[in-house]
Amino acid sequence: MKLGRYAARTDPGRKRRGNEDSYVSRPPLFAIADGMGGARAGEVASALAAGALEESGAGQGGEAHVVELIQEANRRVHERASTDAETSGMGTTITVALIEDDGSVTVGHVGDSRAYLLRGERLEQLTDDHSLVAELVRRGELSPQAAEVHPQRSVITRALGTDADVDVDAFSVAAEPGDVFLICSDGLSDMVDGEQIEAIMNTHRSDLDAAAKALVQAANRAGGEDNITAILFDLVDGVPSGEPDERTKEIAVALDEEDTLHPEDGVLPPPAAEQVAAPADTMVVGAADLEAAIAAQSPEPPQAGIGRRLLALAVIAALIAVIVALVWWGLAR
Repeated sequence: MKLGRYAARTDPGRKRRGNEDSYVSRPPLFAIADGMGGARAGEVASALAAGALEESGAGQGGEAHVVELIQEANRRVHERASTDAETSGMGTTITVALIEDDGSVTVGHVGDSRAYLLRGERLEQLTDDHSLVAELVRRGELSPQAAEVHPQRSVITRALGTDADVDVDAFSVAAEPGDVFLICSDGLSDMVDGEQIEAIMNTHRSDLDAAAKALVQAANRAGGEDNITAILFDLVDGVPSGEPDERTKEIAVALDEEDTLHPEDGVLPPPAAEQVAAPADTMVVGAADLEAAIAAQSPEPPQAGIGRRLLALAVIAALIAVIVALVWWGLAR
């Protein structure tokens, strides 16, 4: 098994003029970082994380190595956030895919950027979102449909840079010939559901650059509320040579240089001044705050409502008693 084609696309979306997503497309290593923070701090955080991966390179292999790469990225973001007041509190998600010499793919993950696998015609989400709504869904306290429109869907429970150490999910996937992997920021997965992503990838399976472009177009047509980044690569039969087959190699293209919207969309680019309210920036809650945040989502216990009603009835009864007493006193005179 070896790397066949690959393609990458990134776009600021329709609501934001800046792009806080960064990506790495350096076979056999691919990664996406989605930054967060005030001003341009999110852009700084994602760039630092991507830079750490590029400098470290693929090197060895295995889950432990991927975790080390992500921990180094976390160290750099945290160090900058701790020493530069302008970037205090910044962070970034990260999702990494490393193609191993045996043809398997090792995935490392922190946050809510995602990794998917298209095998045959079926799409599977490989990563679990580290977010408040995802935790509620896993606990059965929120439906997947409700999670898609939940007002706190941008609250994540893990990110690079917020602490000196970060808990990394890492696992390996035994790949098969023809498998297509997708890693993306939530600017795609929040706007385009799994069925649509699956359909687009199946339609453009023979042209990954067209698939990446179509995914970004779909996210923009759905509203483009956040930055959008997608990386796709496939695996084919053969012995890894260190480089993808030049006959099928796709070059990663930044969408700053190319329009991703069809003319029939009839949608203007974002105004120079933010006339449309952008969605709330991604927030991070720590493990200690997660239970409190989840508890806050629960409906108010009925006892509280009953207590208020009883109090109201008591006040009304007291007023009636006062009125009766006054009338009696007047008649007695």
